[in-house]
Amino acid sequence: MTSLTEDRPALGEPERLPGELMTTGQRARLVLVLGALIALGPITIDTYLPALPAITGQLHTTAAAVQLTLTGTLLGLALGQLVIGPLSDALGRRRPLIAGIALHIVSSVLCAVAPSIAVLGLLRVLQGVGASAAMVVAMAVVRDLFSGDAVASLLSRLMLVMGAAPILAPTLGGALLRWTSWRGVFWAIAVLGTILLALGVFALRETLPPARRRSDGVAGTIRVYGSLLRDRVFLGLVLVAGLSMSALFAYVSGSSFVLQGQYGLSQQQFGVVFGAGAASLITATQLNPRLLRRFTSQQILRVALLAGSVSGLVLLACAATGFGGIVGILVPLWAVLGSAGLGFPNAPALALTRHGEAAGTAAALLGALQFGIAAAAAPLVGVLGTGSTAMAIVVAGGMILAAVVLFTMVRVPTVELEPATA
Repeated sequence: MTSLTEDRPALGEPERLPGELMTTGQRARLVLVLGALIALGPITIDTYLPALPAITGQLHTTAAAVQLTLTGTLLGLALGQLVIGPLSDALGRRRPLIAGIALHIVSSVLCAVAPSIAVLGLLRVLQGVGASAAMVVAMAVVRDLFSGDAVASLLSRLMLVMGAAPILAPTLGGALLRWTSWRGVFWAIAVLGTILLALGVFALRETLPPARRRSDGVAGTIRVYGSLLRDRVFLGLVLVAGLSMSALFAYVSGSSFVLQGQYGLSQQQFGVVFGAGAASLITATQLNPRLLRRFTSQQILRVALLAGSVSGLVLLACAATGFGGIVGILVPLWAVLGSAGLGFPNAPALALTRHGEAAGTAAALLGALQFGIAAAAAPLVGVLGTGSTAMAIVVAGGMILAAVVLFTMVRVPTVELEPATA
């Protein structure tokens, strides 16, 4: 299939990235395709959550063992990106994407007929590996086609999907369970994977031409990862992205215990409040492209993390003292989510801009560490307790640490204008 990056400017003209040559309609179609692909990970993680009690009973296991299947999915997502990212730099974007989604479909079908919790856990790891292909390739394609603030602008649109999918997926799972069993949920995920496979085959053209592919094998991949990890600015931006997301994961994992258990909200009331928090995050991600017309990605990121840190401290103070009741919790919490929503597109955009020649590998390391750091936040809330103070500690801690890392490790005045290559 023809590559999107094969066109070259006439002699004497500056070379333009392919994204700059796209019409508005082409960009909109690209966002729809990449958004659908990037949603596969969150949907794979969260759609079966309402079915956990049913799985526990039917497979005659414990709640802790069933929860490990969720951990297995996150592990697959993280490790899969580390492998598939370099493969996409060597083979092009389409082949690893198609192979990964095919693995996801097969794993989903096998999950639907899993005879035991051990088998289900192993298959969920493979399912996560398959889903990781869609996520890392989508990020790499953005970097293939765009650079600088344009990357942040497009990622803002994709963050709409990343923000909405984890919230809508459990609702979708609950609706499916009214008509089918937990096994039917995995059949539905397999059907979604099949649709996305067709989308990848027919709607996504190759964005990495052979001339730009890396063919230096395993040793070369290790050298690239080493180069990425030695890049202080890149590593700092990855940590910022992960720590910001850890605040979101802490909220997701602890909010039901706080709002329903501590403040007595009903399931319906909790759904409304949870949706309002999601609206704050999503609105911020969609405000980001407008802000980028006047400010740089780094300027927005700095203000967002400072605002998030202050809001996190207010949240912690209200949780510890009980000041303001539930309003004292919700208002600063929504402010933190809005601040995180501004940070989510800009930190990855700045990181990927530094390593355009190894976009797949850079996106892989970014995604793996981002999910790894964020996944650690969820059980940390449970370790500290189920009250509002425990959740506030992790939420505020994530934002404050992200700000500290940004202002200590990422001290380049204009990261976008000084790209480094692996």
